[in-house]
Amino acid sequence: MMFARVSTYQTSADRTGEPSEETVKRVLELPGCRGIYYLKGDGNKALSITLWESAEAISGSREAAASIRTATSAEQHMEILAVEEFEVLTRDLKD
Repeated sequence: MMFARVSTYQTSADRTGEPSEETVKRVLELPGCRGIYYLKGDGNKALSITLWESAEAISGSREAAASIRTATSAEQHMEILAVEEFEVLTRDLKD
């Protein structure tokens, strides 16, 4: 079983909001983190998706992840619009 945290952001018009390599490293070092995706959409909207190996891992990461998210948002001049957690029901990637 795997879990995902999806954070939605409003970026500034002159920035993508893409996290720095250091930010990505900090997230991946959190216990139980399996991966991170960052998506940029239309209208200055962006999403980050982090994947977690268990319910305990995603729950245990909430405080540290919130701290990283807040710091990154301030650096990138983004507004955090929402943070949601999900159970991953399907996970397949095509080669």
